[in-house]
Amino acid sequence: MFGEFKLLPTLVLGATLAITLVIGLFSRHRAEQAYGVSRRQSGHASIGAAIASNWMSAASFLGIAGVFYLQGYFAFAYILGWTGGYVLLLVLMAGQIRRFGKYTAPDFVEARYDSSLARICSAVIAILITLIYCVAQYKGIGLIFAWLFGIDYTRALLLGTGVALTYLVIAGTLGATRNQQFHYVTLILCFVIPLMFIAKKLGYSWLLPQLSYGAALTELPPAMASAYLEPWTFGTPYQWIALSFTLMVGTAGLPHVLSRFYTVPNTRDARWGVVWGLFFIGLLYWSAPAFGAFAKAWQSRSGFTPNPAEAGFLADLIVVKTGEWAGIPDLLVGMLAVGGILAAFSTITGLLITGAGAFAYDIYYRLINPRASERHLLKVAKGVTLLLAVLILVISVNPPGLIAEITAVAFALAGNTLFPVFLLGIWWDRANKYGAVCGMAAGVALTFAPVLFGHLIPELREWLPPTSSALIGAPLVTLIMIVVSLLTPPPPDHVRRFLVEKVHHP
Repeated sequence: MFGEFKLLPTLVLGATLAITLVIGLFSRHRAEQAYGVSRRQSGHASIGAAIASNWMSAASFLGIAGVFYLQGYFAFAYILGWTGGYVLLLVLMAGQIRRFGKYTAPDFVEARYDSSLARICSAVIAILITLIYCVAQYKGIGLIFAWLFGIDYTRALLLGTGVALTYLVIAGTLGATRNQQFHYVTLILCFVIPLMFIAKKLGYSWLLPQLSYGAALTELPPAMASAYLEPWTFGTPYQWIALSFTLMVGTAGLPHVLSRFYTVPNTRDARWGVVWGLFFIGLLYWSAPAFGAFAKAWQSRSGFTPNPAEAGFLADLIVVKTGEWAGIPDLLVGMLAVGGILAAFSTITGLLITGAGAFAYDIYYRLINPRASERHLLKVAKGVTLLLAVLILVISVNPPGLIAEITAVAFALAGNTLFPVFLLGIWWDRANKYGAVCGMAAGVALTFAPVLFGHLIPELREWLPPTSSALIGAPLVTLIMIVVSLLTPPPPDHVRRFLVEKVHHP
C-alpha cells in the first residue's frame, strides 16, 4: 500500500520543517499571562490567515477529500458545517467575545458565570476536545510518514509523533503562533498547485481545476456515478442535517478557534478576522472535492476497483495517492505530503497548548497548588503537553474511524457543551453558574452516551450519532441551562451590568 522510501518528498518535508523552525525561533517570545496565549496580532488578513492555519488541520487537508472519495454528495455536510460555523461566529460571538476581554475559554466561563467550578468543567472539556481532535491529526501523520518511508503505520506513527514533539519544543509555543501565517500560505500552495497539475495530467482544465469536478464525474460508470451523486446513498436526510448542524455549532464552540478572538486588538479586527479566515478556508474547501472526483475518474480509467476495506484505508490518504496515480512529478506529490504534515503539526500545536494550559492554569493552579509561580505553572504545562501527546499516541495506534469522522466527535462535544455556555453567556444575562455546570455535564453525557451505550440501546446511535449528536444535544443543553437558571438565584449584578455596558455597548 505504501511502497518504498520516497527520497525527494522526504527532502521537501525536511526542508519545509527546517524553514518553519527558523521562523518559529526568530519570532519566539515569552507568554504574557498564560501558557500559549499571545496578545499581539496585526492586520485583518494576518488574523484571518492565523485562524485558517489553526483550522486547516489534517481533517481539512486530508479528511475532506477522503470523505468525498468515499461518500460523494453526503460529504458536503462537512463543508457546509465547517464553513457555516464561522458565519455563526461572525454573527453571534466574535465581537462580543473580544469585548468581554478574557483570553481563554475557562477565563470567560469563570468571569461570566462567577464560578470556579464552571471554569474547571470547561477546562476538562477543553482537554477532552484536545484528546479527540489530536487522534485525528496523529492518524494523518502516521499515514503520511508510512507513505514517505515505506513502513507500517505503527512505526510511522511513532516516528511522526517524535518529529511533531521535537518541532513543538524547538520552535516554542509562541513562535508557532506567529508561524501560522506562513503555515497557511504553505498549506494552500501545497494543496492547489499539485491539484492543477493533476487536472492537466488527467486532461481537465488546469487553470481552475475546482471547476473540473463535474467533468470528472461524468466519466464515471452510471452505477458508480449514481451512488456518488445521489444525496442519500450514504446516509439519511436526518443524518446529513444533524452532521451539518453539529459541525456548525461545534465550530462556534471550539476552544482553540475561539482563542483567536480573545487576542485581537479590537472588535472590528475580530469580525474582519473571521471574514478573512472564512475566505482563506474556503479556498481549500473549494478544492477538496476535486481530489475525490479525480481519484474516482482515474480508477474508472485504469479499471482499479478497490474493495470497501481497501477504499476505506485509502480514503484518508487519497490526496497524496491521487497525485501518485495521476503521475505528476515526485516534487509535487511531496508538496501534498508536506501540506498534510504541516496541517497536522499546526493543529496539534494549538490543541496541545490549549489542553496543557487548561490543566495547568485552570485545574492544577485552582485545585492543587494555588501558590504556584508562573515559572512553575509553565513547567507543569509543558509536562502535561508531553503526557497528552503520549496518551493520544496510544489511542491513535488503532484509530476508531476516518480522520473527518474522529474530528466530528470533537465538534459534537464542543457543540453540546461550550457552544450553549457561550451563547447564553453572551446573549442572556439571566444565565447563571448552576445552569452552566448542569448544561456542560448534560452535554458531556449526551456526547458520549451513544459511544458507550449505543450497542445496548441502538436508538441512541440512531438519534444521537457520535459525529452528529448536537442537533438534539445543543438545543437540549440550552433548554436545561435556561430551566436550571430560572429555578436558581440570578448571577451577580456586576456581571449583568458588565454585559449591558461593555459587551453589548454599541
